[in-house]
Amino acid sequence: MTDGSSAKAGSARAGDAQVKAIVVMGVSGCGKSTVGQTLARRLGWRFADGDDFHPPANVEKMRAGIPLDDDDRAPWLARLNETMREAVARDEPLVLACSALRQRYRERLAEGLPQLRIVHLAGSIELIGARLAARNHSYMPPS
Repeated sequence: MTDGSSAKAGSARAGDAQVKAIVVMGVSGCGKSTVGQTLARRLGWRFADGDDFHPPANVEKMRAGIPLDDDDRAPWLARLNETMREAVARDEPLVLACSALRQRYRERLAEGLPQLRIVHLAGSIELIGARLAARNHSYMPPS
């Protein structure tokens, strides 16, 4: 970890707080799932992909290339927050991949989770574009 804290299998620390949940966030194609899965495996934690929590109506909109609005995202974000809170309550740390591009989305995800840390992945337009062009996402078109 680059913030001066250390990590070992089964635990993660940031400052003096015991981290129990991590959201790996960023734009589509930045590597959230790949980095999140690797991080979870190294920590011995469970991994979840936020895409798997979308209701069918959201999935259909995205497949059609229609961006989701805040009303579409609200129940999804609530479900992700609930999933993380339940995992923390069971002492089963979780790494979650989720775009979480707006501050208010991150705030919603973090409600009631002082043990949450957020990792923001970024890349150049060229890098992200090349990744999107090369992949076959289950419902999100490169456009």
